[in-house]
Amino acid sequence: MHQAYSAGTSDKARIRINQKMIDRADIIFVMERKHQQLLKQRFDIGDRQLVILDIEDNYQFNDPELVAILEEALKGYL
Repeated sequence: MHQAYSAGTSDKARIRINQKMIDRADIIFVMERKHQQLLKQRFDIGDRQLVILDIEDNYQFNDPELVAILEEALKGYL
């Protein structure tokens, strides 16, 4: 069984990533390399796997096009 949570790195994010979320994660997916860098600067990632999806972060929340892109990018993990 999989559980997924969505959170942003921006101060304006609807839900902001925090250390507690990181601590619960087995794998962390980020859309862009800059997100990986921010997480590593702000949080203790430990030995968790961090996967960069190389998806430009210019979509609105729940955008159908983004959902389709994510489904394809995450196929190997689901």
